[in-house]
Amino acid sequence: MTPAEEAARHWDGRILRLIRDRENHVFEMVTPSGRAALRLHRAGYQDAAAIRSELWWCAELASAGLPVPAALPARDGSLLVAIADGRHASAIAWMEGEALGEAALPNRRRLPVVLELYHALGALLARVHQTTDRLVLPPDFTRPRWDWEGLVGDEPLWGRFWEHPAATPDQRTTLFRARDALRERLTGEIGLIHADVLRENVLVNSRSVSLIDFDDSGFGFRLHDLGTALVQTVQQPDHPLIREALMAGYGTTDVEMVEAFTLARSLASVGWTMPRLAADDPIHRSHLARAMFCAERVVGRA
Repeated sequence: MTPAEEAARHWDGRILRLIRDRENHVFEMVTPSGRAALRLHRAGYQDAAAIRSELWWCAELASAGLPVPAALPARDGSLLVAIADGRHASAIAWMEGEALGEAALPNRRRLPVVLELYHALGALLARVHQTTDRLVLPPDFTRPRWDWEGLVGDEPLWGRFWEHPAATPDQRTTLFRARDALRERLTGEIGLIHADVLRENVLVNSRSVSLIDFDDSGFGFRLHDLGTALVQTVQQPDHPLIREALMAGYGTTDVEMVEAFTLARSLASVGWTMPRLAADDPIHRSHLARAMFCAERVVGRA
């Protein structure tokens, strides 16, 4: 029996296919009540208390009518179960839809539709933040912090990006400059954020959008969600229009700060690659190149 099959038994489920293998292994499974997404959480990434906090938050958002996946209790009523290999497993309600896009690929939809969807995404992020502010968090609620320290402090959440081994001397100089510039500039409202609003985590149904994969969620700058949503389009010619649509949907006009958080996410992504990808993976180079592009936009050339 595989770990996924072992975990699925807690929901009387049957595995259909592997959907994603990133921080977690995510499977589509069928249960007596319908389809669901089964997650095997990567050991050492989020602890049990943090995962339970994420599941609680999503359940509260879903119960408030927001299009996010609600947690599904196992047969014994628990939201999180331990399996034999030491990992934890959880199940969430299946969300229908097609991803807004994929990393490194251009938009496949016509530009007017893309702009409408990013406007809807901005409005959804505003609803997530506003609804969250009305919640009373449990006393044991715990999530990572995407604040100043988590993004550009001495030990960022995703690693010391300025020490990336594949970076050239010039690139390291730019990474240092960008980090130091953001240390002076990043400011804004702090609250619970999704923190990973990439196109593959936004599902589209006609003209509406839903948000999945809260695994990296935590306490952080609210505009970091907008910066993250834009990091995959920043090198595309339509980026200014997409940014404008997203910001209009969210209800902000602070272009400079949104661009600063787009840079912050591009730097964090450079750090993310270091412990996760093989040394010869081309993503190292593409993420470094994107960070250089964002740094030039925000802090200029040396």
